[in-house]
Amino acid sequence: MNKIEKSWYKPIGLLNIALLPLSGLFWLVSNVRKVLFKLGIKSSYKAPAPVLIVGNIGIGGNGKTPFVLWLVPYLQSLGLKVAVISRGYGSNPPHTPYHVTEESSAAQAGDEPLLIFKRLGCDIVIGGDRQASIEYLIEHNEPDIIVSDDGLQHYQLARDIEICIIDNERRFGNGLLLPSGPLRELPSRLKSVDLAVYNGSVKEDGYSLCTSGFFSVKTGQRAKEYPSKGIAVSAIGNPSRFEKSLQANGVTITQNKHFADHHMYSEQDFEAYTKQPVFMTEKDAVKCQSFAKDNWYFLRVDAVPSEALIEKLHCLLEKKGIIGHGI
Repeated sequence: MNKIEKSWYKPIGLLNIALLPLSGLFWLVSNVRKVLFKLGIKSSYKAPAPVLIVGNIGIGGNGKTPFVLWLVPYLQSLGLKVAVISRGYGSNPPHTPYHVTEESSAAQAGDEPLLIFKRLGCDIVIGGDRQASIEYLIEHNEPDIIVSDDGLQHYQLARDIEICIIDNERRFGNGLLLPSGPLRELPSRLKSVDLAVYNGSVKEDGYSLCTSGFFSVKTGQRAKEYPSKGIAVSAIGNPSRFEKSLQANGVTITQNKHFADHHMYSEQDFEAYTKQPVFMTEKDAVKCQSFAKDNWYFLRVDAVPSEALIEKLHCLLEKKGIIGHGI
């Protein structure tokens, strides 16, 4: 985290106050844009299949990906053919829309889309033009429902269901808009979403994150044995959550190495740690598999939603006509 990002999760200070004019400008531009869509001056694309957006009002480290990894199989269990679209932040695909496949690299697909594909094997298409991604999916895969990984503020895309993920620990930071704070929209936006879901909450509107073991970065297989100490390397929005999970699983962290969120790793990033065990997240691991050492491990994390949250989601899918009653 840089100095500005660190200030977001502390009491409001001089740095945040100095950036308030830029936050005011950000608020003005984003609200004018929303009004243009609301008045129909700017048009939204309505997909021929239902669109469910999983997003947030802040940036970085909200635990959105584990929820998507749970959501897609849940929708499939209801008999729906599910496809995923993503902007593919940090990716460099040969073309867009880009359909992620077994041959895709993290550099081409982006870390989160590649992780979703490797874990679930579902159709996932990336590209900044979400309409083009959806039209590609409709033409080639005919999904029953499309899950948009992020895009809550992408008002060019009409949506049937909005799910907003909130980090129950950090919440909204100092409550200010970018760049004075971490928010893309004010907390009042939660009043208009279909579900506000709290990551790390055991209450009815939340889900917990459950670790399910260590895996080899090199092979992707579950590790039968792993060292009790090593270096924690991460390129995620909230590295402290990962490091706490390592410690809770009995790993003593000898050193922390933080990179910017979505950093595309190379072998040179690890030159100083050639012999020491390395622990990372699953999102980091998909970018390191091609040059990983035998003593590199990732900690797998799964979302476990409350029964009440599952019931709310099921009722919402019925209400929107995406599934029939009694399914």
